[in-house]
Amino acid sequence: MKDQSRVINSRFSGLSNKLIVTIIGVIMLVEIVIYLPSLASFRTTWLEDRLRVGIVAARVLDAVPDVMALPRDLTDRLLLSAGADAIVYRREGQSQLIELTEPIMPERAVTADLRQRDLPSQIAGALDTLLAGPGRTLRIVGEGDINESLLELLMPEAPLRRDMLDYSRSIVLVSLGIAAITAFALYMLVSSLFIDPVLRLTANMLAFRKAPENGALILNPSTRNDEIGILERELAAMESDLFAMLRQRRHLADLGLAVAKINHDLRNTLTAAQLLSDQVATLDDPQVQRLAPRLVMTLDKAIGFAQSVLDYGREAVLPPQFTTVPLRALVDDAGFEARVTSDPLIGFSNDIPDNFQIVADAGQIGRLLVNLLKNAREALETVAKEGRDSHISVMAEAGPHEAVISIIDNGPGLPPRARENLFVAFEGSARSGGTGLGLAIAREIAEAHGGRLELVETEHGTRFDLTLPLQQGRV
Repeated sequence: MKDQSRVINSRFSGLSNKLIVTIIGVIMLVEIVIYLPSLASFRTTWLEDRLRVGIVAARVLDAVPDVMALPRDLTDRLLLSAGADAIVYRREGQSQLIELTEPIMPERAVTADLRQRDLPSQIAGALDTLLAGPGRTLRIVGEGDINESLLELLMPEAPLRRDMLDYSRSIVLVSLGIAAITAFALYMLVSSLFIDPVLRLTANMLAFRKAPENGALILNPSTRNDEIGILERELAAMESDLFAMLRQRRHLADLGLAVAKINHDLRNTLTAAQLLSDQVATLDDPQVQRLAPRLVMTLDKAIGFAQSVLDYGREAVLPPQFTTVPLRALVDDAGFEARVTSDPLIGFSNDIPDNFQIVADAGQIGRLLVNLLKNAREALETVAKEGRDSHISVMAEAGPHEAVISIIDNGPGLPPRARENLFVAFEGSARSGGTGLGLAIAREIAEAHGGRLELVETEHGTRFDLTLPLQQGRV
């Protein structure tokens, strides 16, 4: 319940918030890109309005021969209508000035030339006005309504800046409204298409992880044909496979426990039978002497099979304890334990250099070598009895990053069935009555060391290559 509540809360604290913030951020970025040219256009229009009033005043100047004869209240009204402190009119090399009764001397003046129509200049001028402090005087320069005439207006910049700030506030409010409405609409759309399905998948995975044996929790996929639909169907298939695998695993575990108990009792029974067969073998009856060895061999195989199954079931999954191991001595010990060195019919050669060392778990690698050497010995016993030369050799080669240990015999090789099921427990045995557990255990040990065990194709006999990473290099 805690995990599911966390998934539900993620609607408001996870992808949803990130999506809303991203949408609003993108919209505001677009608004900023639109806002700057819009603000520049607003400033230009504002200045042109003031310039048109100045043109009207210029026409008055043209209509009066003597500017000085104009009444002061008329000139003041002209300046007031334009919002200017002074108007300068230049034409044909002559300049005429209209100024207030009490002229104002500007401390700081900035020029706004309306003859410059390029957008970068207009944006730069708008930002300059918007970020400017109070007290500046604006000098507006533009063309008059008569050819080659020029008009200049001197006025405070504060009214323009105030109007631009009001315009900016309006733009910000409109932008926020548009961003909020757009973000909400997009969120509802994206939520129905993506966020809700993702939340559903997440909640299902959390619930199924806690109870994978509950078939009611297997996802019911939708009919969508996009990537979300594919994900739903694949997740449902994976959960179904996992559900079936866990049920089979539970059944196999129960069956394995029962088999282990039966196998334990069977081994005890067979051991008792072996003791009796040993006593029977001591009788002088010729028929008993002829049948007793076969009986003993059969019991030995049955006991060995039962013991190998029990050992495999008790196999502990322990990580390797890496130490520096002399490989030649390890191979000698494995050969002795596998009864290869003491077999009079099979030759054995340990071709490992004396100074060859590996970094591995000596016990686990030793067990791996025993299994491989034992398999080789059992494969050679039949042909050795027929008088054929039988030999097992072990050699090793070190590369830059890994060592390759080869176990080679000149026996009959592996039959096709054993090759097809190689390294599969109870399937990969090359001899009748074998369990195939030796190679399965050997492969697990190799993989636990970060290496690999491979069967190498040869014209005669069998060759297994054990590849182990040197890790700390060759010591």
